[in-house]
Amino acid sequence: MNRAELRFYAELNDFLPPEKRYCRFPCQFWVGGSVKDLIEAEGVPHTEVDLVLVNGESVDFSHQVRDGDRISVYPVFESLDISPALKVRPRPLRETRFVLDVHLGRLAGYLRMLGFDALYRGDYRDQELARISSAEGRILLTRDLGLLKHGAVRHGYAVRQTNPRQQAREVIRRFDLARSAAPFTRCLRCNQPLAPVAKESIRERLPETTRERYDEFRQCPGCDRLYWAGSHYQRMQRLVDELLAP
Repeated sequence: MNRAELRFYAELNDFLPPEKRYCRFPCQFWVGGSVKDLIEAEGVPHTEVDLVLVNGESVDFSHQVRDGDRISVYPVFESLDISPALKVRPRPLRETRFVLDVHLGRLAGYLRMLGFDALYRGDYRDQELARISSAEGRILLTRDLGLLKHGAVRHGYAVRQTNPRQQAREVIRRFDLARSAAPFTRCLRCNQPLAPVAKESIRERLPETTRERYDEFRQCPGCDRLYWAGSHYQRMQRLVDELLAP
């Protein structure tokens, strides 16, 4: 049995038992184990990791750990470009497109309300979520750590909070989304970007009071749903301000 030393940094410690947080600790392994296997054996999904240093040198996930190695594991850097040192994934993923598991429907709605591309369906299975994340370059959001350890998933995040509004604030902070939000520009039902539509072309679909009171409308090209700044708008705007607050 071989022995190495591990140290996890920043929020990666969320996945560790208290005695292993914010400190260097020993671990044992068999000959031939990869650094990815070693990291995930400690409970940390590889999708949460952006940089691995072994004895001070950046390595990829396939690196074979040797007896006596000192391993430092860092989380995803959103505000710092570490591309020259990055070896654990082909390139950093900076486009904020998401796919969410079946338990995060409310979070998907909040992200869509803020204008972010958030793919969600209540019948997605784990294999399909992993495939979509990989094929479409989407960040997989889930509370299932086992799903994030799926080999096909390169970009994912384990949502810590359980309350949907707190989840939304967590994801906004984690991926630095506040400055790129575009509220009320995406369909809440089917995730398509909304397009302006002339009032005259939809007049017959509008309630009489709506025709008289409002002049600006948007339409979803996917499900044909209509949107306007109705009586609910102020309430939704307050929610947006709450989610985007520093």
